[in-house]
Amino acid sequence: MDPIKEWWIEEKAKKAVERLVAHDFKAIYVKTKEEAVQEIRKQITPKQRIGVGGSLTLRELGILEKLEAEGYTIYNHWKPGLSRERMLEIRKSQMTSDLFLSSVNAVTLNGELVNIDGIGNRVNSTVFGPGKVILVAGHNKIVDDVQEGIKRIKNVAAPLNARRLNIDVPCAKLGKCVDCNSPNRICRVIVIHERKPSLTDIFIILVGEELGF
Repeated sequence: MDPIKEWWIEEKAKKAVERLVAHDFKAIYVKTKEEAVQEIRKQITPKQRIGVGGSLTLRELGILEKLEAEGYTIYNHWKPGLSRERMLEIRKSQMTSDLFLSSVNAVTLNGELVNIDGIGNRVNSTVFGPGKVILVAGHNKIVDDVQEGIKRIKNVAAPLNARRLNIDVPCAKLGKCVDCNSPNRICRVIVIHERKPSLTDIFIILVGEELGF
């Protein structure tokens, strides 16, 4: 990466980390996704039940297959061939897992987290339930404030995810939000973490690479 761009990314990420820590979160910045995996590994203990949110970022890290091969119980509703009933069971299990791994849709330079969900299992698990939460986000998720975060999610992450999943909603066709009232709408719940929830241990890893949507 160009050293000037690397400097710019790092400075922005470190500012976000500083504000996140001031808001009672645990947060660090790492340059690569390999370093992010190493940091996640440090937090995992034997025999933990690990919940996994719907996150491309997490899959891009390549850690889930390795943990499953090592014998960890992984609650992953994205595994192919699952029935709707089994997917629902897994989503519920994520909310009471020992460790919940996911990403975040946007991280503000003011130290807030912004997420939009369709079902709610992912955002629920970042608020209360799991023993520990680890959220990994590429530098592309860093925004100035909450309003920019919501705008980014609705006009970047949501259309791309809807297109990826072949969901019949307007944004998947237009590439931008039209505040639809479609029965297939995926933007249904907005959760903003202004501070760390009192009883939930949240560790945020910002990465100097572009990850996910």
